[in-house]
Amino acid sequence: MWLFLSLVSSSIHAQSLATQLDHLLARQILGNGPGVSIGVIHKGNIVYAGTAGMAQVNTREKISLRTRFRMASVSKQFTAMGVLLLEEEGKLKLTDPLSQFFPEFRPELSSHITLQHLLTHTSGIRDYEELMDSTWHRQILDEDVVKLLQDQTQTYFKPGTQFRYSNSGFCLLAMVVQRVSGQAYGTFMNERLFRPLGLKETFVYEAGKAYPHRALGYTVTKEGKVQESDQSLTSATRGDGCVYTSLADYFRWHQALQQGKPLDLIKKLQTMAFTFSELPDSGYGLGWFIRRTSPIELFHSGTTSGFSNVVIRIPEKDVLLVMFSNRANHHAFFNEVLTVLQTEPDLKPQMNWETFHRLTN
Repeated sequence: MWLFLSLVSSSIHAQSLATQLDHLLARQILGNGPGVSIGVIHKGNIVYAGTAGMAQVNTREKISLRTRFRMASVSKQFTAMGVLLLEEEGKLKLTDPLSQFFPEFRPELSSHITLQHLLTHTSGIRDYEELMDSTWHRQILDEDVVKLLQDQTQTYFKPGTQFRYSNSGFCLLAMVVQRVSGQAYGTFMNERLFRPLGLKETFVYEAGKAYPHRALGYTVTKEGKVQESDQSLTSATRGDGCVYTSLADYFRWHQALQQGKPLDLIKKLQTMAFTFSELPDSGYGLGWFIRRTSPIELFHSGTTSGFSNVVIRIPEKDVLLVMFSNRANHHAFFNEVLTVLQTEPDLKPQMNWETFHRLTN
């Protein structure tokens, strides 16, 4: 994914880029099947914003700039920001141990793991997926993850010494937000993060609630048959993957981060991201994979039942690349988008922000 860096030194005509990406999108449509949203920002300009396919196959609702996709693990950057907001208020410290928030945990576990370990995937805490047995027949929630972990005494490794990607850790972070703020996680995120930043189409999913313009997730079989696969037993945990957003709102999120809102993310990452031993110029922190090149590049993907997402940001160049899809296992398409961008230099604006806001408000 780091190849996206070539974008910042490229030189093309907007019409050429738009035409190529339009053709690429058109090839993704399987009749009235699921589809994709693609967005590119370069030097603060909207270079491309395109959609194709159906948000909901049964109703034939088309994907638009306002269609809300489940972010899967791209949600982690929002969860991390919720924790940082509480830190700014002095309600917690990233060096606080889990024992401060989870008195039900065994001290052998909770006294050695800090919030920073969770935010960098260096806690070594057990994966909740491994702790679910065959008797589990309902969707697991973050509260259930706490119960599954509360009697654990062992970690995969000494906290802080290694990187192991952990959905469990971000479920616990959502519970920290909830317990410290005294609000439901979704309520806190909406009132303290989404609404203040103008992310009016972004929400934390709750089963049973109706959400307009919500994309349903699908799987496409080898034979080309479209099957609904919107939910699974592990798709309802909030902190690790249950944020929904639209292409329009993610553009707004990128803009806010560029402006240092709600806080300076890059400055924070420089002080706490964990560096990979095998890739000393790369690491992870606060819901982002990081490449510490010049300029710094941030990346995350998201995969869950029926959804495939990728986001890449190069803050110094004000560059963003987004792919949201309500089709499972669709990341290969993202590589095709990258190929177009790498062969087409000098990105020119396709749309100005005034037009964008008019289309998405």
